[in-house]
Amino acid sequence: MTKIHITMSGSPGAEFSAEWRITHNDETIEHPETRGTVPAEFTFEGSTLVGTVKLLSDDERLEVDIVKGSNRSRSSTQGKGGTLTVMVR
Repeated sequence: MTKIHITMSGSPGAEFSAEWRITHNDETIEHPETRGTVPAEFTFEGSTLVGTVKLLSDDERLEVDIVKGSNRSRSSTQGKGGTLTVMVR
């Protein structure tokens, strides 16, 4: 299995919700985060990560940085309701 590390940054104190789906050997496990606060970090093990992240705070910025091995994915959104869908294989 490979480690998948997620770093949530942006406006300190910004609130978000996230739904992480980690797949390994055809088994998918869901990890809901109903109300997180920036900064935050998550580490999972698996072959594929699919995530949906929604910014819950007004006038805030959210940045999502995902690292799996030598692969890196970066996304950002701004403003309440901004939603990101991310995937790393």
